[in-house]
Amino acid sequence: MKKLYVLLIAVFTLTAAMAAPKTGKQVEINGIVLDEQRKPVDYATVGLFKVSDSSLVKTAMTTPEGKFSFPNITAGNYFIKINMMGYQIHKGKAFLVADLSLTLPEVLLVANSKTLNAVSITAVKPLLERKADKMVMNVENSSVAVGSSALEVLQRAPGVTVDQNDRISMQGKQGVLIMLDGKQTYMSQADVANLLRNMQSSEIETIELITNPSSKYDASGNSGIINIKTKRSKNGGTNGSFNAGLAYGKNLRGNAGLNLNYRDKGVNVFGSYNFNKGARSNVIDIDRIANGNPSTYFSQKGGDNRDFENNNFKAGVDFFLNKNNTLGVLATGYLNSGDEDAFNKTNIGKSFTQIDSTLNTTNLNQSTYRNFAYNLNYKSVLDTTGQEISADVDYSRYNGRDRSNLENTLTFPNGTLVKPIGRLRNNSPSIIDIKAVKVDYVLPINKTTKFEAGAKSSWVETDNDLQAEEWKNNIWQNDVRRSNHFVYDENVNALYSNLSKQFKKTSVQLGLRMEQTNSKGHLINTNNVVERSYWDFFPTVYVQHTLAKNHQVGASYGRRIDRPSYDALNPFIFYLDEYTYNKGNPFLKPQYTNNYEINYTLMQKYFLNLGYSVTNDAITEVILPNEERKALFQTNENLATQKVLSANLTVPVKIKKWWTMSNNFNVFHMAFETPNLQGQALKTGQTSFQVRMQQNFIIMDGLTAELNANYESPLTYGTLALQERAFVDFGISKAMLKKKASLKLAVSDVFDTNRTRLSSAYPGLSYSLYQKNETQLFRVNFSYRFGKNEIKPARRRSTGTEAEQGRMKN
Repeated sequence: MKKLYVLLIAVFTLTAAMAAPKTGKQVEINGIVLDEQRKPVDYATVGLFKVSDSSLVKTAMTTPEGKFSFPNITAGNYFIKINMMGYQIHKGKAFLVADLSLTLPEVLLVANSKTLNAVSITAVKPLLERKADKMVMNVENSSVAVGSSALEVLQRAPGVTVDQNDRISMQGKQGVLIMLDGKQTYMSQADVANLLRNMQSSEIETIELITNPSSKYDASGNSGIINIKTKRSKNGGTNGSFNAGLAYGKNLRGNAGLNLNYRDKGVNVFGSYNFNKGARSNVIDIDRIANGNPSTYFSQKGGDNRDFENNNFKAGVDFFLNKNNTLGVLATGYLNSGDEDAFNKTNIGKSFTQIDSTLNTTNLNQSTYRNFAYNLNYKSVLDTTGQEISADVDYSRYNGRDRSNLENTLTFPNGTLVKPIGRLRNNSPSIIDIKAVKVDYVLPINKTTKFEAGAKSSWVETDNDLQAEEWKNNIWQNDVRRSNHFVYDENVNALYSNLSKQFKKTSVQLGLRMEQTNSKGHLINTNNVVERSYWDFFPTVYVQHTLAKNHQVGASYGRRIDRPSYDALNPFIFYLDEYTYNKGNPFLKPQYTNNYEINYTLMQKYFLNLGYSVTNDAITEVILPNEERKALFQTNENLATQKVLSANLTVPVKIKKWWTMSNNFNVFHMAFETPNLQGQALKTGQTSFQVRMQQNFIIMDGLTAELNANYESPLTYGTLALQERAFVDFGISKAMLKKKASLKLAVSDVFDTNRTRLSSAYPGLSYSLYQKNETQLFRVNFSYRFGKNEIKPARRRSTGTEAEQGRMKN
């Protein structure tokens, strides 16, 4: 730790040396921006200009409360100009700044509405917006997203892919860190997918895509961060919203939710509850050849039907102790359960038509997942310059339990048994405890320079106990081959600092994050222990430059780490049948990625992003043969290198005043290489592309429609060769009851074409897989807002356990 402190002091010293000294009397200008209903307008751009020559002095962005401020302003005559999509540009009157801080009168923005053939055309937020450091997807107004899960919404985000096993990748790369309201989820990939599958789109306001995060964020996530911001009521007094919906494909499912908020000068109380119940189906077919003399052919057809019930909740309170200090308490959680009936029929023989035997497998699975997370947070604004400090203390406990009963029946073609029926059952309780503490500090050194620093420590304890039994001699007996108890402990300590400087046309940000990790994985039954302790340094550099009025370019560099997810480290074996299974790898090492990006912005509406990344010890899901058992298994391995070269282009098009399009094109070349993967050298690579087109139609006042088209070209990912995938979504929305309510109808995967087909890219292994989830759904959803309209937003809080929960299971 001594070395860490010395390095941090050195960074602080460098910051002080780079800071320009303050000169002259400097004051602060404050203001607030409201719309015509006197609701705060957040994320509006406010420019401060000199009256003498109309030169730009400084820019600011309004907070969720609609407030803005310009600290450290010298005396003189100024005016402000405010830009916000969907509103007319506001140019304020000139005002004098003397030697006292100044609060400007309230600014009321006027909506940018036009009349066309007696139809009122009102501008709305586009589906996609480009911010300085991220791409923002506005989910709230999307009719296609109606009644969808958060996981289904993510499939429509530019550059984002959700594969057949619900693994999320961005710009072709897996290892995405998923955050909720700026908080790391600390869950495994499977659990994050389950959480997002159970979250309704009605809970989501925006999705932020951050491809190269700053050092303020946890260093995990080799392909960046996806931050899902949930809705918070912005109304003062008592207000809320209600939503309910139905969806039908092959099965019926329904959802309902309630959000409530109460706010006055001293306190803000908020809460939400969402319920989701229904069923879904999945089909999976696998044809493969096991090499031998002679070779054995397996033709497997199967699937599963799952009934589920999910309950998600959030409750919190913010105490405004005084003007500058806020204390908050937040509790979130979910109670989810499901029953799954899986079935597989595998024909085995000397060819796909010459059958020697048939294996029928049934698996009845019951699962329950419970997660409760608590957050205590404090924020203090130390002075009028914007200096502030905030702190978080977090605790989260996850309890999961899976019970399964598997039965294997192997018969000859005439139906007689080859061997006695095999029966297995599992009881798999899992407990994860997460504790975290973090502190963040912001210091505006002068009007063009800002310094940020912080520290965080997290402690994670996981306990997975697989209690496996087999039916022998007419009794259940412990299955010593599969039973195991795996305990994993991890402690990560981190310090970071950021220094940003604004020049006339150029902004620069330098950052450094230091993380020290201690981990221990213990296979208790075999007394196999894997311990690691290591230091890492993660620098970040960002440069943004304005070439001309409508042209901006930028460049960035960042180093990232991905530690193995908890379930990937768990060595337990889970069977689809006795010839197809999944297992963990307790010997996985962290992977490290260097990300380089260049971006270009034209007219603040056309965006081009070029990226290059190199990952060492790339954690990659692979499908490999077990030649001794003639089986196929899925696991994770460290491949030597993964290299990705990508280009992402966003082009909005306004065809008519009532018809707009947003087009996103993502092209990338991904290559994997490793000298030895189960005795074979592996070198794969392919150029792939994704196209997303989203069209919005304003039919009449209050009636809108949306059409989305998605295409993904063939892709080679490690040992997997995936074929192309395409699907189309459509939705229509009608505002009702003085625009307090809305009725939305939607069809996802209109032509039922969203499916996964893949084959082997591993030398000497031959198989083909087809998987079709229940993606074609007809949805109807009703939502209603109630309560006062005079609004101040509830404080959205980022807790300290966001990264750890992203590696946990749901």
